[in-house]
Amino acid sequence: MMKSLKRKFGISASRVAVRPQIPAYVRWLAITVLVALAMVLSWSMYDAGRKFAGFDKNEISYELERLSQLNTRLQRDNDELRMKVASVDRQLQMDHVVREDITKQVKALETENIRLKEDLAFFQNLGSVPGKTEQRVSIGRLKLERGQLPGEYHYSLLLVQGGQRQKDFQGSLEFTINFQQNEKKLTMPLASESPSKLFDVRFKFYQRVERSFRMPSDATVESMQVKVFENGIAQARLMQTVNLSL
Repeated sequence: MMKSLKRKFGISASRVAVRPQIPAYVRWLAITVLVALAMVLSWSMYDAGRKFAGFDKNEISYELERLSQLNTRLQRDNDELRMKVASVDRQLQMDHVVREDITKQVKALETENIRLKEDLAFFQNLGSVPGKTEQRVSIGRLKLERGQLPGEYHYSLLLVQGGQRQKDFQGSLEFTINFQQNEKKLTMPLASESPSKLFDVRFKFYQRVERSFRMPSDATVESMQVKVFENGIAQARLMQTVNLSL
């Protein structure tokens, strides 16, 4: 028995450690705090690394906002420039139309000026040449030209009555076209809308005649002949031929 007591309470007895008991909620609180600290530390390290790499959220948001504003301004400037270009294009088209009209008017005035000069020269020659006043009717400025459309031709002439001019000249004109078609030389009279198929004229001093006619596309006009008839006289008073102006 003594030996048993010595083994339990003697020097050779096993050591016993006395520890204070920690409540469970304290342990859980400590674990929670440690986990929270770990998460905060991890987020701080992640945010620091992102900033270091240039991926700061605030800077990215600011850059996106700046780019959005820049894009909006560029779109607005682009719309304004597009409107200005459209306005300038419309103005250029209007200017082009105006220039074309002015060019046509200038050409028409030049043509009219040339015609008036030719008429004036004809009248001057008519009054200066001896014996011209004895002939009652004269043909001046007979022309045959190509028109603007394919197969279109334009002719013009000036009829003048000289002498005493006691009454109006009344008569008609007969036009004949000389042309080639299918390697053949042919002639064709120009018919008017009058029942006589002739072109009636009536004037005291002068009369200008200008008309156009159409020919087949495979026909080549070479010249035109005009005859002047006076009412009541079967034979032509005048006859003149003009070649096509090149």
